[in-house]
Amino acid sequence: MMTLPRPTFTASQALGAVLMTGYVLMLALNLPGHLSYDSLAQLHEGRMDVRETWGPALYAWILGFFDDISPGTGLYVAASGFLVTGSLMSFRRLRRQVSWASVILAALLVLTPTLLIYQGVVWKDVLFANLALAGFACLAQAARAWDEPRRPWWALAGALLAFAVAAQVRQNGLVAPVFGALALAWIAYGRGWRSSLAWGLGGLILTLLASSLMGVLAQPAQAGPDAANARGFRIIAHYDIIGAVAAKPTIPLDEIRAANPGVETIIRHRAVALYSPERVDYLGQDDQIGNGLWRLPDEVVFNQWLSIVRHHPDAYLKHRWGVFRWVAATPKIDSCLPIFVGVSGPENLTTALQIAPITEPSDQALYNYGSWFLDTPLFSHITFGLIALVCAGVLLWRREPADVVIAAMLLSALAFAGSFTLISIACDYRYLYFVDLAAAAGLLYLALDPPYGRLRRRLR
Repeated sequence: MMTLPRPTFTASQALGAVLMTGYVLMLALNLPGHLSYDSLAQLHEGRMDVRETWGPALYAWILGFFDDISPGTGLYVAASGFLVTGSLMSFRRLRRQVSWASVILAALLVLTPTLLIYQGVVWKDVLFANLALAGFACLAQAARAWDEPRRPWWALAGALLAFAVAAQVRQNGLVAPVFGALALAWIAYGRGWRSSLAWGLGGLILTLLASSLMGVLAQPAQAGPDAANARGFRIIAHYDIIGAVAAKPTIPLDEIRAANPGVETIIRHRAVALYSPERVDYLGQDDQIGNGLWRLPDEVVFNQWLSIVRHHPDAYLKHRWGVFRWVAATPKIDSCLPIFVGVSGPENLTTALQIAPITEPSDQALYNYGSWFLDTPLFSHITFGLIALVCAGVLLWRREPADVVIAAMLLSALAFAGSFTLISIACDYRYLYFVDLAAAAGLLYLALDPPYGRLRRRLR
């Protein structure tokens, strides 16, 4: 009697099954998506083809695109989430083997708030992280196939598209394509420094051109030139001036005094009293602060800001360090909006969009589940940052083709976090979501084929 071979279930197949199960579970628990004020405002922009906020125009266009196909944000959440699932599944092609340890790790990761809850929230911070991950995943596939007879154009095109959109979706998202260009330069270095420079610099220029074109095309025709970035920089300047005066009350405000002495009085006696490194929003409790500051010409505000940076760097850095500490370390996690579920926003937006502002019992259950992770290392950017740093170090030590790309992703996440030393205005946990997602992805990639044997040989 012939004995048929017993079918085997490989670790690679198991990993794929776990990741897909996690994706389906995320959709089941979160659809049609969780929407805060920012989500509703940009969905309204995308649906009505108008410009009402200083959020990225391309993000509003993306929400409008999916809304045209299927009203609401359900299809968008499914597409955004699959960027992560697809990227993680593609990692299996990068290694010679897939360990069962990676399957166990993946099963744990898909149950963390990082993947289970945040992927269901309609925020540009989440989409940026997903796009950056997808861009580096495509670039890693290009690195794997670089020396094959046919150039991996599909992977390079995918990386360019993902990085170009990422750079528009998040104001400081340019960090991702810059590190992607460095990784591409390393991939091409085998054929000399000229090839490396051409690929790296050329890839970055093409990405920036594509990104700029997307930004222009996404802008509603009747809205005129996009002033979102200018407004954002102005808000940061306001916050920095007030923060520096709070840190060092003797700082002279000569530019502002010359333009409007009353505004200087407002800053010193009203704004400083409400200042907090936790978030800029507290300044909005006093209408006189905003009214006074926004009456000042742009050149007065930016000249005053530059004067403080040049002549009183101690006060500026003290303020900036305090703000960065809040966004990176979240010393009081509950104050930094760590979990958001349901739909919440002003009545005019929910009515116009025909979306009920409600938190379902299932949303509350999901919130309760996520709250179990608060005040643990799994809800800490510091933890994920350390994981990213260690994984990047191991991958750069091993230095196989795809390793350097994944290391570049991890380092780009750390650089992205570092950029908030200059631009942060609030401690919202979502701002550094890319750090958490990149660290989780890097750890999973390293777990696919851990360098145990090579490490043992090196230590002998």
